[in-house]
Amino acid sequence: MTIDQSTTALLVVDILQGADGDTVYGNDLAPAEEHYRAHAKQVVDACRAAKVPVLFACDAHLPSIDHELALWGEHGMADTPGAEPAAFLEPREGDYVIRKRRYDAFFDTSLDITLRELGVRTVVIIGCDTNICVRHTAAGAYYRCYDVVVPADATYTFLYGTQDEGEQYLERIYDARVVSSDELCAALA
Repeated sequence: MTIDQSTTALLVVDILQGADGDTVYGNDLAPAEEHYRAHAKQVVDACRAAKVPVLFACDAHLPSIDHELALWGEHGMADTPGAEPAAFLEPREGDYVIRKRRYDAFFDTSLDITLRELGVRTVVIIGCDTNICVRHTAAGAYYRCYDVVVPADATYTFLYGTQDEGEQYLERIYDARVVSSDELCAALA
């Protein structure tokens, strides 16, 4: 796998600070979470080392009015720790934080213009849920003619469907290159 670091950005989708300070949405994601979290950290660190911009797409829902809340309940509420990038990814100055109110990080946000101003043509997407926000953000990228790369072991499914189904859908419907974190990191080295 080859990747042009100068035209690539990393989108970290909904890996958020939990209510207890260290879990996604405050859910207990069990042993699989540690595996996913380790790969997410590996990808973030490799992108930073390769000078690939890191953008966090974070749920920031408004109480009582956001359409999504009726379906999933309160989560990622604006102005709470649950709407901030997870501390284990060590967000830092120079990273970008995009607040979103829908699954797709492109929908009614500044993500597209930010990527274009950075000269990005390829987006690497990690995060959760693979079948919801990662999928819809990949759709948003595909519709805007970005190339999409998804390190599958740095995405996580816990709300709907299976991880395998999510990966196959991304590959077949959005022409995403579904790779491992190791493959991506080797291409960035």
